[in-house]
Amino acid sequence: MTDTVSKEQRSANMRSVRSRNTQPEVRVRQIAYALGYRFRLHFRKLPGTPDLAFPGRRKAVFVHGCFWHSHKGCRRASIPKSNRAFWRAKLARNASRDAEELAAIKKQGWRALVVWECEIKNEPRLAARLRRFLR
Repeated sequence: MTDTVSKEQRSANMRSVRSRNTQPEVRVRQIAYALGYRFRLHFRKLPGTPDLAFPGRRKAVFVHGCFWHSHKGCRRASIPKSNRAFWRAKLARNASRDAEELAAIKKQGWRALVVWECEIKNEPRLAARLRRFLR
């Protein structure tokens, strides 16, 4: 199956996908702030540059998009129908890199929490999860 848009349009679409300040990330920040926690954004001193870092607590939060980070069992994590080999390899590399970064953070004595894009919908559950993690 061929792509339904031109190469230039597909390139423009992919360029518009942001890696920082995404809606799920901003929502997690709002919830953490409302709970009374203060944090550093995109903390470059740690492997993987966590979206939120709490240096005093030595805890980090990653907000992962279900598609880009291959969330197991999530309907948003399906592989595109065109160029499947490329996408399988790319998404596998992303998942592998995520695992390496989490291990490196743990090795430095930090704890990490991964929040998935699909978990943002249930804000009370997410708030409780963040509160438990940050205690």
